[in-house]
Amino acid sequence: MAAHLVKRCTCLLREAARQAPVMAPVGRLRLARVAHKTLTSSATSPISHFPGSLVELVEKEQAFTPYIENQVDRLIKKAARPEELLELLGGSHHLDNNHAALVLIRLSHLLSEKPKDKALLIQDARFQQLLCLLNSQINLVWHGTLSRLLRSLYALGLPRTSKELQSVEQEVRWRMRKLKYKHLAFLADSCATLSQEQHSQELLTELLMHLERRWTEIEDGRTLVTIMMKVGHLSEPLMNRLEDKHVLNRAQDITVPHLCSVLLAFARLNFHPDQEDEFFSLVHEKLGSELPGLEPALQVDLVWALCVLQQAREAELQAVLHPEFHIQFLGGKSQKDQNTFQKLLHINATAMLEHPEYSGPLLPASAVAPRPSALDRKVTPLQKELQETLKGLLGSADRGSLEVATQYGWVLDAEVLLDSDGQFLPVRDFVAPHLAQPTGSQPPPAGAKRLAFLRWEFPNFSTRSKDLLGRFVLARRHILAAGFLIVDVPFYEWLELKSEWQKGAYLKDKMRKAVAEELAK
Repeated sequence: MAAHLVKRCTCLLREAARQAPVMAPVGRLRLARVAHKTLTSSATSPISHFPGSLVELVEKEQAFTPYIENQVDRLIKKAARPEELLELLGGSHHLDNNHAALVLIRLSHLLSEKPKDKALLIQDARFQQLLCLLNSQINLVWHGTLSRLLRSLYALGLPRTSKELQSVEQEVRWRMRKLKYKHLAFLADSCATLSQEQHSQELLTELLMHLERRWTEIEDGRTLVTIMMKVGHLSEPLMNRLEDKHVLNRAQDITVPHLCSVLLAFARLNFHPDQEDEFFSLVHEKLGSELPGLEPALQVDLVWALCVLQQAREAELQAVLHPEFHIQFLGGKSQKDQNTFQKLLHINATAMLEHPEYSGPLLPASAVAPRPSALDRKVTPLQKELQETLKGLLGSADRGSLEVATQYGWVLDAEVLLDSDGQFLPVRDFVAPHLAQPTGSQPPPAGAKRLAFLRWEFPNFSTRSKDLLGRFVLARRHILAAGFLIVDVPFYEWLELKSEWQKGAYLKDKMRKAVAEELAK
C-alpha cells in the first residue's frame, strides 16, 4: 500500500511540474467566466442557480484535485443507468477508497427524481456491498468527496439506523476543523434541506457553530453571497457576521460586480440588513453612474432586485422601462430573454402600483398581455388538488376564474368576486383592471371585494422557514396593491388536510378571515 502511494505521488508531482506553466492562465480565465455568469444569471428562472450554488462551488474544486483519472473514473462519469454502476463491483475492476463514494454520488444523481427506484436500490445486495466497501475505507475519502457523499446518502433516503450513514456523519464530525469553509456550508445546507432526522439536525448544529467561528475564512464575494443565500438564514449570528464581512466596512473598496452579487442575493432572500439606509445609500451611489454601462440583462436584474427590496428610485425604473431599452427583450425567444422580460413586467407593476408619483414611461399595453408560456407549466400535485377543490367550492364556472394571468407578470391560482353579503358574483361580468385585455363592462357593486387565491409551494420559501423568498414577497405585494384580498394557501397547511371536506372548509375559512381582516381595518 505504501509503495503504491509513493508511486502515485511521484506521478502526480511529475505531472504537476509538467503542466504548471500552462495551468495558471487557464485557471484565471475559468474564474473570470464564472464571475461573469454569476452576474448575468436570472434570479427568477426556475432553472437558475444565481448567484451560484454550494454544489457548484464544491464540484468546481474537483477539477483542480491532483488526481489522475483512470478507467473506473471514466466509467462512473459516463454511467447512464444504476445497473452500469453496480456492475463495477464485480469483474476485474478495482475500486479504490474514493471510487465507492463516487459511485454512490453518481447513483444519487441518476435517481434524483425516482423515489421508487431508490427504495429498490437500497434493497439490492450489490448496493449493500458498496456501502460496506465505503464503510471500511471511509477515513481515506477526500474532503470534497466526503461532503458530496453525505449529501448523496441523504438524497438516496438511507434509513436513520444505517451504520454506514452514521459512519459518514461521524467522519464529518472528526474532520470539521480540517474541512474548508465552503465544505462546511455545503454540509449544513445538505443537513437542512435533505434530512429532518434528529441525528442530522445535531450535526447541523455543530456545523453552524463552526461556520460562525470561522467566518473570517471567506475570501471572495461569490462564496460569501452563496453562503448567505444557502445557510445564512439558518443562524442569525452567522448572517450578522456575513453581513459585516458586503460591504459597509469596506465601502470605498467594494467593486460593482461584488455589490451586484450581494444585492441580488439580498433580493432572492428578501433580506434587509440592519444598517439598511447606509447600505442602500451605498448601492445607489455606486450604481448611479455604473448602471447604464452594465450588460442590459444585468441592469434589469438589479432594478428588479431593488423593487423586491422596496428601494427602487424613479430614475432607475425609467432607465429600464424606456422604449429604447426594453424593446430588445420584447421578441426574445431564448429562456434568458423571456426571464428578463418577466422581470420587466414586475418592474412595470412596481412603477404602476407602488410609485404613485411615477411619471413614466411604462411598457406598452401589447407587451403586458400574458404570453402562452405564462400558463404552460407542469401542474404540481398541490396545484391540481387546489383547482379540484375550488371547482367544487364554486359550483359554477361563472362564479370564479382559475389560472388568471395578470398584466403584472403574476398568475393567480383563482379569482372570485364577493358582494357585500359575501355571496359570489359572476366575475367575468365586471371590469377587471388587473387584466391586460378588458372583460366585462359593469363596475363592481359597492362593497364588493376581489379575492385572489395564491398557493405557496415548498420551493417558494427559504430553507427550513415559513418566510417567502423575495420574488414571492413581491408578487404578494403587487396583488395586494392591485386591490385584492389574498387567500394564502401554503403547502405546509394544505398537507395537513386529508379529506375533500376539510380542504373545502379550509378555503371557506380562509376567505372569511380575509374579508374580516379587511373590514377590521
